[in-house]
Amino acid sequence: MAQVLLYRPPLLRFMSSRFFTCSSFHTRFSSLPPSTLTKTRTSFHLRKIWVPCSVPIAATPRAFMSSVPTTEAFQKSESSTAYGSDQIQVLEGLDPVRKRPGMYIGSTGPRGLHHLVYEILDNAVDEAQAGFASRIDVVLLADDSLSITDNGRGIPTDLHPVTNKSALETVLTVLHAGGKFGGANSGYSVSGGLHGVGLSVVNALSESLEITVWRDGMEYTQKYSRGKPVTILKCLVLPDEKKDFRGTRVRFWPDKEVFTTAIQFDYNTIAGRIRELAFLNPKLTITLQKEDNDPDKAQYNKYFYAGGLVEYVKWLNADKKTLHDVLSFRKETDGITVDIAFQWCEDAYSDTILGYANSIRTIDGGTHIEAMKASITRTLNGLGKKSKVIKDKDITLSGEHVREGLTCVVSVKVPNPEFEGQTKTRLGNPEVRKVVDQSIHDYLTEYLELHPDVLDSILSKSLNAFKAALAAKRARELVRQKSVLRSSSLPGKLADCSSSNPEDCEIFIVEGDSAGGSAKQGRDRRFQAILPLRGKILNIERRDEAAMYKNEEIQNLILGLGLGVKGEDFKKDALRYHKIIILTDADVDGAHIRTLLLTFFFRYQKALFDEGCIYVGVPPLYKVVRGKQVHYCYDDADLKKLQRSFPPNASYNMQRFKGLGEMMPLQLWETTMDPKRRLLKQLKVEDAAEANVVFSSLMGTQVDIRKELIRNSASMIDLHQLDI
Repeated sequence: MAQVLLYRPPLLRFMSSRFFTCSSFHTRFSSLPPSTLTKTRTSFHLRKIWVPCSVPIAATPRAFMSSVPTTEAFQKSESSTAYGSDQIQVLEGLDPVRKRPGMYIGSTGPRGLHHLVYEILDNAVDEAQAGFASRIDVVLLADDSLSITDNGRGIPTDLHPVTNKSALETVLTVLHAGGKFGGANSGYSVSGGLHGVGLSVVNALSESLEITVWRDGMEYTQKYSRGKPVTILKCLVLPDEKKDFRGTRVRFWPDKEVFTTAIQFDYNTIAGRIRELAFLNPKLTITLQKEDNDPDKAQYNKYFYAGGLVEYVKWLNADKKTLHDVLSFRKETDGITVDIAFQWCEDAYSDTILGYANSIRTIDGGTHIEAMKASITRTLNGLGKKSKVIKDKDITLSGEHVREGLTCVVSVKVPNPEFEGQTKTRLGNPEVRKVVDQSIHDYLTEYLELHPDVLDSILSKSLNAFKAALAAKRARELVRQKSVLRSSSLPGKLADCSSSNPEDCEIFIVEGDSAGGSAKQGRDRRFQAILPLRGKILNIERRDEAAMYKNEEIQNLILGLGLGVKGEDFKKDALRYHKIIILTDADVDGAHIRTLLLTFFFRYQKALFDEGCIYVGVPPLYKVVRGKQVHYCYDDADLKKLQRSFPPNASYNMQRFKGLGEMMPLQLWETTMDPKRRLLKQLKVEDAAEANVVFSSLMGTQVDIRKELIRNSASMIDLHQLDI
């Protein structure tokens, strides 16, 4: 099977890790789940001029790590044919967590590793939402441990009447034990934690965990290992000057036996989540610090946004031309608090909608997002016809039209939220729908009637979107009527594969005829298709749908891949290939083409990333011939390692590939296309907000934003590696 790299695409070679800070800004991608591959390449040295990887997962550039599926292999034996009571296993305590960690944290890769951080961080935020904490300190320590400290009430330490253990040990060692189940005995009116498993899961999956509680003038400490206490609960009387000090600190070392990648927390990944929480909780201050043995690598940021969601929307739209000031309101009804901020932008052709429930990001939306969309659409249509801006009675603006250029953040606080699963990706409370719908309708109606100029600008934008949609529809119909094999005018047409099963098929999108010719000759025709591109495709970040559908290169991509129509529900079964591999040259033009393609996929059908369909092929940079031996090196680190392995004064020839067209078909197959030997990088979006900012900044119309980005990134550039 293919070897896969954790990868962040080179959206700009001059990316600064400090560009959007007071907090840093990066697009986040996660690696392929280990259960899907036989071998996984677990590390890859990314140079500083590339967008820094969200989770560096090993120390050496050529380290490989087997990723055999974790499910046990069933072997036929006499004992396997018998099935009686002795085959029924009963998992007690925290054993279920260690047995099936993916059920609780999503994966045992970088995403699951950081989920441990979020569990503890969310507990601290719950204290702030309850009004008992105002500060949280997060520290990434040099020994690969992490500590989170809050100044909340502190976890109770007295004896629990049911378990006959301290309440602290109970919440750390017993699943579904906590103070957030609601009702009269709950310690929180609103919280993100619901199941009472967060802290105990972190404890179960940690090689070591230390917890400190300051409460009632005392300091309590206890140590755990893999879910079990290794010391008794110790207490110490605080000195008089610290008698009023209270809070909780959790420090943990993730278990190397559980996680399939190197234990290394990524500063920028955690910073993205912390920034979200600071926006959502305007009275809360969160600090993030990274300690390092090298003082130059130490980092520190403080996050505090008094403006809350208004500042969040301003941050999201910092590189766009806005139509009006940020609209926002906060309303509480029947115990449900609705906090919303939104703004339309003149130069944006897609929407950015972020939903949160009790400060938990609901990636898959839910009733609060559905209600927001329906309410805005209904309200603007009603006001448009009432004000005679929409003159034709037969015209009804759809949700897609009114949301074009909209940036909206919806945050709801619900006493008894209904999430789907422990990872909480979708809110299901039906009562939230009515509250959000009515709240938005009332606010928008009142505001826009008092500000008719704002209403006119929003409706004008929506009507333009409606007209563009009609033109796009006509263009789409033309696209649908064509066959990509008949209509493509690319010099190198789509070379399809013989297999008709999309799960087995993959397509290489290559740069130019030369590379396309080599790829066509070198491929395995049974399951590999080739689609050459003619130069750089249209930057759809700056163009509307009508222009996009008229573009011949875009037409070929849509038809060749089976992407369907933008805005329609994504259907993976409609794809002609479940593995879409971008294969471009290792130079500036190749990076630009790759970025344009990623922009197209992200804006046109973001679900491709969610489904794990987008890959980047990794061709070798160097060919080294010594005698009859031929070596291929994929980066400078590979080359140096190979050179060190040669005897002193060894004679060898080295060639640096500037383009794929320089490679013979057999070379391209052996190094880049053969599933047994190639390297692939799978792309997945972890933080939609930051991804949106990245694409808007790098591919949008605001030149000054890009200039500042380049200027701020100058210190990170290795001038010797610039390909100019």
